[in-house]
Amino acid sequence: MSQPTSPARILVVDDEDEVRLSLRRMLESAGYEVLEASDGQEAMKVCRSRPLDLVITDIFMPGQEGMETIQALRREFPSVKIIAITGKASEVYLKTARLLGAQATLQKPLRLDPLLEAVRAVLGTPSG
Repeated sequence: MSQPTSPARILVVDDEDEVRLSLRRMLESAGYEVLEASDGQEAMKVCRSRPLDLVITDIFMPGQEGMETIQALRREFPSVKIIAITGKASEVYLKTARLLGAQATLQKPLRLDPLLEAVRAVLGTPSG
């Protein structure tokens, strides 16, 4: 099977700089193109400016938080894939994110292998 001509483009949305940097490093090390946004409003601007394959969004952020962002993405960009992440320990938030349209959810702190497994599963790309 031939490799795709360009890597999947992923937007990481989190209000914590360290989380965005960590996710960027993990995803870029796996060959993905990574963009960043610090909240949902910034994420929507990025989505409107260029095509994206996947958005990884935190659920709890100041301003436009993750649930609202997931709903906005579903309305404006129904084909974009979404993974919701949270450091809060409640399964209710993760289930709600799935109901709103996230294809996968992950609990922080994120580890490389589960993150890449979720990204590949959501994007429909083979493990490797």
